[in-house]
Amino acid sequence: MAERKLISVVTPCFNEAGNVEELHRRIAAQMERFPQYDFEHIYIDNASTDGTVAEIRRLASANSSVKAIVNNRNFGIIRSSNYGLLQARGDAIINMASDMQEPPELIGDFIRHWEQGYKVVVGVKPESHETAPMFALRRLYYATIGRIADVTLIPHYTGFGLYDREVIEALRRIDDPYPYFRGLIADMGFVHAEVPYTQPMRKRGITKNNFYSLYDMAILGITSHSKVPLRLATMAGFALSAISLLIALGYLLLKLTQWEQMSFGMAPILIGFFFFASVQLFFIGLLGEYILQIHTQVQKRPLVMERERINFRPSIE
Repeated sequence: MAERKLISVVTPCFNEAGNVEELHRRIAAQMERFPQYDFEHIYIDNASTDGTVAEIRRLASANSSVKAIVNNRNFGIIRSSNYGLLQARGDAIINMASDMQEPPELIGDFIRHWEQGYKVVVGVKPESHETAPMFALRRLYYATIGRIADVTLIPHYTGFGLYDREVIEALRRIDDPYPYFRGLIADMGFVHAEVPYTQPMRKRGITKNNFYSLYDMAILGITSHSKVPLRLATMAGFALSAISLLIALGYLLLKLTQWEQMSFGMAPILIGFFFFASVQLFFIGLLGEYILQIHTQVQKRPLVMERERINFRPSIE
């Protein structure tokens, strides 16, 4: 008799006490439609302070399929979610946020595409109920990075999806200490299927995304998968040098031909100085982001440090 396949659902969480129970209930309801598979639900908690761990512990005490990894501190969504994926044992692993904005009802579609042979099945959100300005900024970012990236990135994709064991093992071999997951999925080149959905508004809790975390993810995507900004800096340097030379020659020519009448004063000098200084600072900052990415890679720190595991068998710890 063939061994039953296992499907793992990994949900990173931080201060989501109001969502973890409903999330598990909805995930379990979807998995009941696929009795041919075993199922495990792994929460990876970033040291929540609101009772999330107690809620997960209660769920785990009543259901052996519920498991948890609790981190020593908040290592951030990028590191924590990737670590959770690497700890799952499933033949297929589903990555899903715990804020209820990624519908568990898509699990059935994910599994059916996986059964058809797709190694990667992703949820994409061409529409969203989030605020219009934020969604417009996301569209702009996806359009921009789509044009400058070295690989073809999947637009409106956040990491929500199903990944075959082969994909997870490939991620393990890459061993990136601060991975841009969406970019790595595109870079590996597995043929993928897309399942569209409309992102609902968050019903409970508050978003953990702030300006800095969103900026961090956006810059990580650019520095990990595009050389274009550095090339633009080089070309801008040449172009501005040429423009400066032409302006200087034009100024000299006017001064020689109209010595008495020619008087620009200090304003053009100050404007030019601050313009070129701002351009220099912008590109120095951009270069610093690439150096910071190299620094992070060289440090090779672990993705997370665990405080405890809940409901894991000793043989897989």
